[in-house]
Amino acid sequence: MLDCCERRIPLARHVRGSFFVEYVRMIRRRKDVDWMCTLRVEDLALVQQRIAHEAWYPMASFERLGLAILANFGGAGLDAVRMWGHFSAQQFARDHLTLIAADDPVETLMRLKVQRATLFDFPAFDVPTLIDGHAVVTVNYGMAATAEEAACHQTIGFCEGILTLAGAREIKGALGGLSWLGASQTSLVLDWQSRSSGQHRVDVTVR
Repeated sequence: MLDCCERRIPLARHVRGSFFVEYVRMIRRRKDVDWMCTLRVEDLALVQQRIAHEAWYPMASFERLGLAILANFGGAGLDAVRMWGHFSAQQFARDHLTLIAADDPVETLMRLKVQRATLFDFPAFDVPTLIDGHAVVTVNYGMAATAEEAACHQTIGFCEGILTLAGAREIKGALGGLSWLGASQTSLVLDWQSRSSGQHRVDVTVR
């Protein structure tokens, strides 16, 4: 299964260690799995070494680690992946203290957009629409279908977690324009209520 990770974006791409380390931690916790039979030699070497948060790591390895986690963690369905993304936002916020703007979800998502270049060395995501109570996040990690689908569910959970930390309420997230089904990119549609505005934008669809 791990050999099917064909690149959809031809240039070598990298992810920052602060993201990469989350997959490494999950794999290290499962000492009952024989990862030598699951991971490539180069991926296993990365798992065994100290991950530097500011260093760059191959997206190809990041993708294969994600697929290995899906294959070896019981109950690791897409709902669980989304929930894990939500909880991982807390650790990410602790590591990036300037990310969360208290009671200001819009400013928080803007800061996340600015931080993108520090997390990936390619345009993995963007936030083309951002107003009070509503945002659209476009995602294209350039992975194979299974990994891309899982990564998008993780990302929408992560965004929901970030919004929660910023004080948003009644958060609703939906996926549209799914890249693993042929779209050029995936759209993550986020709606919420802000404590400051009391206004909630609804019935917004991105295709």
